[in-house]
Amino acid sequence: MLRLVRLLALLLVLLLGGTWAFAWVTRAPGESLGDAFAGRLALLFGTAPTGGANLGGLQLPQGLSLGGAFTLVDQTGRTVTERDFAGRWMLVYFGYTYCPDVCPTELGTIAAAVDSLGPLAEKLVPALVTIDPQRDTPAQLADYVSRFHPRMIGLTGSPEQVAEAARRYRVYFSRVNRAEAGDYLMDHSSFVYLVGPDGRVRSLFRPEASPDDIAAAVRIQLTRAAGA
Repeated sequence: MLRLVRLLALLLVLLLGGTWAFAWVTRAPGESLGDAFAGRLALLFGTAPTGGANLGGLQLPQGLSLGGAFTLVDQTGRTVTERDFAGRWMLVYFGYTYCPDVCPTELGTIAAAVDSLGPLAEKLVPALVTIDPQRDTPAQLADYVSRFHPRMIGLTGSPEQVAEAARRYRVYFSRVNRAEAGDYLMDHSSFVYLVGPDGRVRSLFRPEASPDDIAAAVRIQLTRAAGA
């Protein structure tokens, strides 16, 4: 029994230590480390401090703002910014085309959620933002996103542009070399973001959220916005 308690305590220490390190790496300019740590804990456990707004997916801690300005390149090779999507809603996922498992699964979920929305889907832009710009050229993205949904767009850019966009969404990513294969994978967080017409994240969905759950949350947000 004592051994089990020690093991659980060790796991808790490792979890908190990893979350603290993640908060340190991904905190926004001007955000205190304590606030960043609290925010990452909230994302991890799907809760928010008292007063956090219930946005239909995970609750975002009060004062935590995700999204905002970016400059990237779409799958046609055109430079785009957040202003090109002003007034439209987006479902955004950060991943990459060489991803072996989770990215295709999440993009398939997004596509299914969009299809289930019916006419409301016309107000929504599904998007993949690559975290592997070295390999994900516009042409590579164009071929990849077309396999999931005809309206899905792909966004890439310079490593600096991609890193800045990921920072604004608090996305973690890191290159993992595979010596036995001679290539690499990208380790990354895997949330789906519902972005409002103002470019700010309104809802956040955990990995493996169902298409029905995402569609229901999107429907609530779009219907509420239309009635405002």
